[in-house]
Amino acid sequence: MDFKKFLPWIILAVVIFVIYSWASGIYNKAVTLEQNVKESWGNVNTAYQKRNDLIPNLVETVKGYAKHEKSTLTEVIQARANATSVKIDPTNVTPEQLAAFNAAQSGVSSSLSRLLVSVEQYPDLKANQNFIDLQRELTSMENQIFTARTRFNESVKPYNNNINTFPRNILAGMYGLKEKPYFEASTGADKRVDVKF
Repeated sequence: MDFKKFLPWIILAVVIFVIYSWASGIYNKAVTLEQNVKESWGNVNTAYQKRNDLIPNLVETVKGYAKHEKSTLTEVIQARANATSVKIDPTNVTPEQLAAFNAAQSGVSSSLSRLLVSVEQYPDLKANQNFIDLQRELTSMENQIFTARTRFNESVKPYNNNINTFPRNILAGMYGLKEKPYFEASTGADKRVDVKF
């Protein structure tokens, strides 16, 4: 048996196997990292949903005491409705979609802030145990949202690094993998806040 006759076929098979292993390894790593991004996005949504679930309880508690704050309460309810209407698919998220989501959630945060400021006029409400518990829970939720957003950004970074480094970027383009956007601060968050008493 002449071994030299099969040598080119053996070399070709080894080269094809190496290229296949390399390409599938890059793709599989990208898929794994994308799953991490999806999981992180799910955690972000869960945190926002939990906050949105608290809002009706807060509104009902305030309603009983703050009859004159109807417009503020309506604003909170509307902001919540707007925020829950913005849906994002983490596999195809774009910077524009993330900005719209962020703007809707910022609307909830600012309307809640206005509500909590207006509550200062109602000492009985501020002393109400249900209201105190809801305020604590909202504060806790804001911390969880911050953590979830941070972890989302932490999961986006390795995914983006993976698909943007050479030679992976060539295969990522062939596979149709695109860079994912990061959460960024809301517009105006870089401005100094004046606190007046």
